[in-house]
Amino acid sequence: MHRRDLIRSAALLGASTVAGHVWAAPRAEARLLVVFLRGAYDAANVVIPTGSDFYYRARPNLALAKPDPGNPGAALPLDGDWSLNPALRETILPLFAKGQAAFVPFAGTDDVTRSHFETQDTIELGQTIGAARDYNSGFMARLAAELTRVRPIAFTEQVPLIFRGAETVPNIAINGVGKPGIDARQAKLIAAMYRDSSLRPAVEEGFRVRDAVYQSISDHAAQADRGAVSPKGFELSARRIGRLMRDGFNLGFVDVGGWDTHVNQGAATGYLADRLAELGRALAGFSEEIGSGWSDTVVVVLSEFGRTFRENGNRGTDHGHGSVYWVLGGGLKGGRIAGPQVRVAEASLFQNRDYPVLTDYRALLAGLFARLYGLDQPSLRRVFAGVDPVDLGLL
Repeated sequence: MHRRDLIRSAALLGASTVAGHVWAAPRAEARLLVVFLRGAYDAANVVIPTGSDFYYRARPNLALAKPDPGNPGAALPLDGDWSLNPALRETILPLFAKGQAAFVPFAGTDDVTRSHFETQDTIELGQTIGAARDYNSGFMARLAAELTRVRPIAFTEQVPLIFRGAETVPNIAINGVGKPGIDARQAKLIAAMYRDSSLRPAVEEGFRVRDAVYQSISDHAAQADRGAVSPKGFELSARRIGRLMRDGFNLGFVDVGGWDTHVNQGAATGYLADRLAELGRALAGFSEEIGSGWSDTVVVVLSEFGRTFRENGNRGTDHGHGSVYWVLGGGLKGGRIAGPQVRVAEASLFQNRDYPVLTDYRALLAGLFARLYGLDQPSLRRVFAGVDPVDLGLL
């Protein structure tokens, strides 16, 4: 065999073939965390179209003031058209300034049901609208199947739809984790029951993950009491997630509730601003806890849909359509508003009520996966069937 043939054969073996196709091998240190804001957050009062006069006419009670250095409650300028809610001044704005955060307005899905549950399922499954749904095939499970050296985990009480697939993905409720309810002796008895069963690997892996997570959280508990939110708050949870993903997992999912703001949502202060402040502290804490790994980590924050552009009669907003997605990471080419945009005006609203969707979330994620993991078109099509990736130049 010639030397060049030996090198070529070694390269092919390094790529590895499984089930008849080549598996892409991500960088061992690459990490992805998807944060799902359940309830449909009001994107227009988070990344704010302060360059639009229509915004102020549509929201006489909810609109945030135009950028003004002398007004602490004013929106914070991101560019000539868009600004940020001041609740994120100390957390997300510094990341944006360093190029480690970007926002993608007019993003979402082509699901127009405006049903929380229907559209959450749509997002998590990542399948073609109108086709028969396979509830055992979430898009993050399909992504994990395309990768080697991947360690997935869901920080949820049950395995979420997004991670349902052929392989078992460990899950753990990260809020308020206490002492395991099953001690070592009981764990051995349960494992023995499944010794000759096909479920043995899943049972053993479940106990192993439980023990590893409990140990990590126990070690970290002494640092929790430092004037931050309670252990049940998402801020502390996000630091725990950062610690776990820094040390052992590279593909994660977490969901955060409380974003359905039909009544008294507030503007620069109030209910929504309080939730944003918590979320901002959580994400900033995650970036700090993951340490040097932040440079090879991508966080995507999404929601099932946006909310009505006009405020309702209860000083809140109702179920909408297009949203704004966040992309964060130490290696991001951020510090900008990314993706196709349209001038925010009455004429540009979808069905005369909502943001339109100009960037399909599957195309956006496929573009990120291609850059983060080096996935080719056939692999991307197995994650999101029939979708062409969109590269917004964020990685």
